[in-house]
Amino acid sequence: MIHRAHVEALDRTLEILETVIKSWVGLRLCLLGLSPNLTGNSKGTRADIVKACLKSSPLWKFVNILKLSTNMRAHLGGGSITFPSKLLSVGDGKIPHSNNKIEIDCDLGVKVGNIEELITKVYPDISQIENKDHQWMCQRAILAARNSNVDEINDIILSKLPGDIVTYTSIDTVMDQEDVVNYPQEFLNSLNPSGLPPHSLNLKIGAPIILLRNLKPPNLCNGTRLQVKFLRNNVIVAIVLTGPAVGQTVLIPASQ
Repeated sequence: MIHRAHVEALDRTLEILETVIKSWVGLRLCLLGLSPNLTGNSKGTRADIVKACLKSSPLWKFVNILKLSTNMRAHLGGGSITFPSKLLSVGDGKIPHSNNKIEIDCDLGVKVGNIEELITKVYPDISQIENKDHQWMCQRAILAARNSNVDEINDIILSKLPGDIVTYTSIDTVMDQEDVVNYPQEFLNSLNPSGLPPHSLNLKIGAPIILLRNLKPPNLCNGTRLQVKFLRNNVIVAIVLTGPAVGQTVLIPASQ
């Protein structure tokens, strides 16, 4: 999802650089994804959404569309072509649907009736996490479309883990005392912006966590998954689950 204005702004910036750098040899921009010309203008009218699309930009005539003919992940992985084909049919709207819901075949996955059953299927015997190795946790994950669903799933999983909850809180003090009235603590604590942890971060030993910023590339990068090993007042001791440092024990300062 990208607004046409972003691409046009990048084009103008590159034109300015071209006038400064005399040895400029040109640059090609690659837009990846199934629908890079769509926009995330969800609150606009249909006309606003169409106008914001990359297809409505004067730059669209310079775009060369390249289509992949082979699903390399399925081909190199040795898996059946049936699964990626069905995923494509879902994206293309070929699956029967009604009331904004689609019918999913049983062979695409295991059907569950509620979140509790989903957690049991993905994380069986999670209450015995101390008897599981990091490979067991590395092979499991639950994806959700909304942050509210993620928070609900996280709270349920955390309640199933043994041990006491350790809570880390963010700084909620206004630097300029004159702004205290404009920014009360209750308001600051209620903010949950994307890319930042919540004001109160509840953790337990054995809980899976994910980094939201680069600490020490390439081992500790944004998106690296870890499992909590120890919880201290100012540091979190964790085992790396993904990336080049899998299995290593690292320290994550709370001040970061």
